[in-house]
Formats: sequence, structure tokens, C-alpha cells
Amino acid sequence: MTSFQMSAKEEMLEKFLDAASRGDLSQMSTLLSSVPSLLNQTGHNGWTALMFAARNGHYHVAETLLSHGCDKFSVNGSSQTAYDIAKFWGHRHISNLLSGTDDGCRRILPTSDLNQQENFFSRETLDRLSEKRTDAGWLEAKQSDSDTVYLLFSNLNPMISCSLEEETAGEATRLCRFRYDDVKDLLQKEATVLIFIGVEKKKKPSSSSQTEGSIWDPPAWFAVGTDEDAAELLKRCREKSCSFPKTPNRDLLKLSEEEAGVVAQARSVLAWHSRYSFCPTCGSSTKLEEGGYKRSCLNADCRSLKGVHNTCYPRVDPVVIMLVIHPDGNQCLLGRKKVFPPGMFSCLAGFIEPGETMEEAVRRESEEESGVKVGPVQYVSCQPWPMPSSLMIGCMAVAMSTDIKVDENEIEEARWFPRQQVIDSLFRGSSPNFSVPPRQTIAHQLIRHWIGMNSNL
Repeated sequence: MTSFQMSAKEEMLEKFLDAASRGDLSQMSTLLSSVPSLLNQTGHNGWTALMFAARNGHYHVAETLLSHGCDKFSVNGSSQTAYDIAKFWGHRHISNLLSGTDDGCRRILPTSDLNQQENFFSRETLDRLSEKRTDAGWLEAKQSDSDTVYLLFSNLNPMISCSLEEETAGEATRLCRFRYDDVKDLLQKEATVLIFIGVEKKKKPSSSSQTEGSIWDPPAWFAVGTDEDAAELLKRCREKSCSFPKTPNRDLLKLSEEEAGVVAQARSVLAWHSRYSFCPTCGSSTKLEEGGYKRSCLNADCRSLKGVHNTCYPRVDPVVIMLVIHPDGNQCLLGRKKVFPPGMFSCLAGFIEPGETMEEAVRRESEEESGVKVGPVQYVSCQPWPMPSSLMIGCMAVAMSTDIKVDENEIEEARWFPRQQVIDSLFRGSSPNFSVPPRQTIAHQLIRHWIGMNSNL
């Protein structure tokens, strides 16, 4: 074959892009079903199939590609998204589809875009089965079941496994899983905290794989928090590559989406137990109840035992994290803390105060941290952040002023970044002195979300 001839893969990609460009939905769907990886592949000058469909106004082709989960935020060699292309060529029905404003609805900040790009730590791999937390008999039976899975935590961090070879190959860090016999001695110790985190969301096996008349019960998962020596705990693992994360803010981001969601739940509840071993109402000791989701005061006269008191249940700390957009629509406000890696900037963020709305928290924190006044605020999506137990409430906001005056106790610097500079950092990595947080963070997703939007809020 000469150098001028295309390989089979190149020829198939060429046919796929051509079908999308011509609006041949049948041929495009056939090729896509044969080679799913074609979905986001690019041809000349970085154009994807979605971009060709947007250029030529092929609505049903664009709709089909989106239904398969194509990346609508990809940019071509001219830094245009498919939305930008559709808008430029006047295909309003396509731009409405891509911006979440189909059927001529008034364009607002869409809430569906980030749901398609699932936030890390958010996946619900297990069915929490909260109604079973008060069933002591069921929980006790599950603990000794041979199929039950146990996760070991030391200093709030799960035991994980990832060999150097796996990490080099780009494979995700994995949770070390144990059975009842591996941990039953730990369960007998008073200092151990045992959390029921749910049962597996798996389909019932076929009848051929079950004993006739048997009832299928999905495996249960428990998290075990212990103050045993970490080195001794590692000896329980049969794999040589086991460890406990030293820097959870970084190391836990290497987990798969499925296991990250499990860790977010378990670590947050264990963190609560580590801070509430004594009653916050009267100072007496407390006991663990309801599968680890409640602590009750042992002082019979404590007022926390009368009525409803949130001191008895795991707490979640709500935090607003916001991408503030310049009034011109083409710049965003990002700040950095001293602890950030060199050159990294992120969205502003802060805790919601008692009696405060989400919107007012965005306005207050933005002005406190950067001096910038904020007007309209729109919720986009949220992310559990188990460091130790926050819920990051992601918002977009429009600035009403542009002068920056940072609160040096909060952040060391804040700047307006032009859209093109953000695109270069996000998609090309061509800004060595400027970077954004990794894709697992909601800050990254908010920035990416803005890049895919029309510049006007």
C-alpha cells in the first residue's frame, strides 16, 4: 500500500464524517454501531461528525449523535464548538438543540448539560437501602454473609490497590475488598465503626444459575473504620500493591467513577463519626445506631433524645462554587490559593451560612473573596466532596462590577481570563502559566460548561 492510500480505519472515519455531513443518518448509524469509537474522532482541522451536522443543518443526525453521548464541547482547529458552527451558519434549530433550548424555549443556563458529564464522586453504584438501617436482624445476618463486601478505612482513607505497572498503563486505582472472615476480629473491637453503605445494583441472575426455589439477594457492602495500625491492616490484603492514600484530595481522584461514589458516601459518614463520638448537646458519650447513620446520647436526660435534633445524624456542609462571568460574556473570574499547584486557578467557593440562600451565598462569597459584585445566579449541578463531607453546589453568576480586590486571607490572586485563554488551557494545554483544576472537580466542569455556552447569559 502506498503512502497516499488510506488505512482501513482512516477510510471508515472518512465515510462516517461524510455521512454526517450529507445527513445520511442510516449510513452514519450503521458505521457507528460497528465502530462506536468513531463518535468523537476528528478529521481534517479537528472537525467531528457533530460539527459537520451542525454546519449543514442536519437536525436528526445531531440529535442521534447527542443520544450516543458525543462530546458537544469539543473544539476544532478554529476553537469552535458545534454550537458555535450552527450559530454562525444560522441553523437555529441545531444551536437550540446544542444549547438545551430546543423548541424555541427562552435560553437560560441549562441544567442538563452537566448531568451528561457526570460529576466525579456522584455516581450511585450501590442502592443505599435506607429502610434496612433500622433492621438490626437483617444487618447482623448480612455482616456474616459470604458475599458481603467490606472496605477498610484508616484515618478516613480507604485501602486501595494500584501497582506501578497498572498506573503506568493508565488503569484506575481500585478499592481493596474483603470478606467477613478477613475482618471479623476488627468487628468485635469497641473502637471499630461499621457503616452499612448499601447493596449492589445488579440484575437478578438468570434462573439457570440459581438453585430452584432460592431467592436472590444482592451482596451488601460495609465500610469499616478502625484505629488499628495501618501497616498491620495492610498485611490483611493478599495483593502487594495495597496502600492507604497519603493525599486524599489527589489520590482519591484516581478511583473509577463507580468506586469514587462509594468512597464519597463511606468517607463522609466515617468523618462524621470521628467528630461526634461525644454528644454535642450535653457532652456525654454516644452510641452508634441504624447501620452507622445515627448516634444517640447515652445520657437518658439529654434533650437530644426528645424531639428531632440534627446532632443525631450525619451532617453535610453545603458549599457554593461559582464561575463568575464578566458582563461582556467573554471572560470569567478565577482565583488561586497559595496551596494550589503553580499556575492553577479555580472557581471561587465558600460555605453557605445559616439562614442564607444559595444565591445570596454566591453573591456574598464572590464579593468577599474578589471584591466583584454579582447579580443573576443560576444553579447548574452539584458534587459530593468527601473532604471531609461537603456538597459543592455549582453555579454560574453574572458580574455587576469588574474591579478586583482580593481578600488575601482567602485567596492570593484573582483575574479575569479571556475565553480563548481558557479554551487553550482546557483543550490544548498550551498555556504553561495557567491551568484549571482536573476534570474530576466540579470547578473544571463549570468552566467547561461555560466554554460550550453562548457568551450571553
